[in-house]
Amino acid sequence: MTLMKHMKFWAIFIGIFVVLLVLLSNILLPFILGMAVAYFLDPVADRLEVIGFNRSAATSLIIGLFVFFVILLTILLVPVLLEQIIGLVKRLPGYLISLHDFFMPLIDRFVDVSAVQQSDEFKKAISEYAGEAVKSLGALSKNIIGGGIAIVNIITLLVITPVVAFYLLRDWDRIVERVNGWLPRKNADQIRTLVKEIDNVLAGFVRGQATACFILATYYGIALLATGLEFGLVIGIVTGLISFIPFVGAIIGFIASVGVALFQFWPDPVMIGIVGGIFVVGQILEGYVLTPNLVGEKVGLHPVWVMFGLLAGGSLFGFVGVLIAVPMAAVVGVLSRFAIRQYLESPFYDTLPSDKDPDIS
Repeated sequence: MTLMKHMKFWAIFIGIFVVLLVLLSNILLPFILGMAVAYFLDPVADRLEVIGFNRSAATSLIIGLFVFFVILLTILLVPVLLEQIIGLVKRLPGYLISLHDFFMPLIDRFVDVSAVQQSDEFKKAISEYAGEAVKSLGALSKNIIGGGIAIVNIITLLVITPVVAFYLLRDWDRIVERVNGWLPRKNADQIRTLVKEIDNVLAGFVRGQATACFILATYYGIALLATGLEFGLVIGIVTGLISFIPFVGAIIGFIASVGVALFQFWPDPVMIGIVGGIFVVGQILEGYVLTPNLVGEKVGLHPVWVMFGLLAGGSLFGFVGVLIAVPMAAVVGVLSRFAIRQYLESPFYDTLPSDKDPDIS
């Protein structure tokens, strides 16, 4: 009966949490980002406290430096990135024409393209795609018209996020102590053990992976820019920033950079090889240096589970879902391992003695 009450309580709690997440998803982004910043920087605040700073002074110094570096990076990088993005958009039609001219002779060897273009099915598909393109342009125009609202949202995000981060970071220890006092006394030790395990997973993955992504973005951006690759900076930074999705960042960056290198440097195989080699070195750096030292191998988050969590979170709750996907995946992973340990120690697992196990060979 007690088990059923516990299950009912947690089912209601999770249901309310999901409903609130859906209803408030449009306003949660600055609060979740502020919480992430506070969680990420909490160890720094703890170290400053050890050397003599009080919590408020440590928090003010950390958030001030954090905001300063964010503004500095924005001033230094945004104009360059915007210039490269605009240049990439302008060059994209030329790239598409080059792809067409390269692949059409190969396709003509196997398919009668002129006959396909005259077929009714092809004309119907073209008209349908044209209709979808018109709808997409209409939606884009609507977004442009509503650009003022988007700008207000961005300004709100930039203002609220540091404020939320400041107050959460300043009161972090008090919040933890208060929540610790709410735990049911009978299961408090067990809950603390699970929360500690979740914190270890999050600290190992979120803090470690964020640092690794920053290092990779810096490496790819500088390395591709040094080769003279067109749009190398924006490709490198985007590649590094999405490297928290296992394999996806490196694959997308490799395809994009080598594709641009083929158009820019062909028929020079040396420069194309150098661009490809940058990603080989990046993967070695990530797999043998950054991940083992910053993320660790005991966080318990399998790459497939991380990818599933990110895709599921993004599909259900948009960008907010992507932000909370890894923490939720970590919680589910820890609770799943706890449930399996409980099962292995329960009478259900020991129902059949091992010495009497049937021979299934």
